[in-house]
Amino acid sequence: MSRRELREQIFKLLFRVEFNQKEELAQQEAFFFEDDENKATEEESSQISEKFNRILEKVDEIDEAINEKAKGWSTNRMGKVDLTILRLAVYEIRYDEDIPAGVAINEAVELAKKFGQDSSSAFVNGVLAKFVS
Repeated sequence: MSRRELREQIFKLLFRVEFNQKEELAQQEAFFFEDDENKATEEESSQISEKFNRILEKVDEIDEAINEKAKGWSTNRMGKVDLTILRLAVYEIRYDEDIPAGVAINEAVELAKKFGQDSSSAFVNGVLAKFVS
């Protein structure tokens, strides 16, 4: 699985945060890997789970940072797809030293084009640009 595919899987798993209680997320993670669409090797599953859980640990800090940068928007008002993409990208920009900020932004924009609405990619790009300026 490519890095892009791994990131997409992390995005799909992270999307479940918006629809489940924190106590349910471990079970949701197990359900995620049972789905044929999300089949991964043991190593890939481990990578996906580790990054997902690292993001969950920081989600409150990430949301706070998004709220500071997204003038006129709050995480409560954002579309769930856009918010999930932003959470993943902000985590990569702020906490993942293996991923350059430009790559994180580009990959977030690609996720927005694939999963978001017509305006999602521009919105995601605009918010994330504030994290590197």
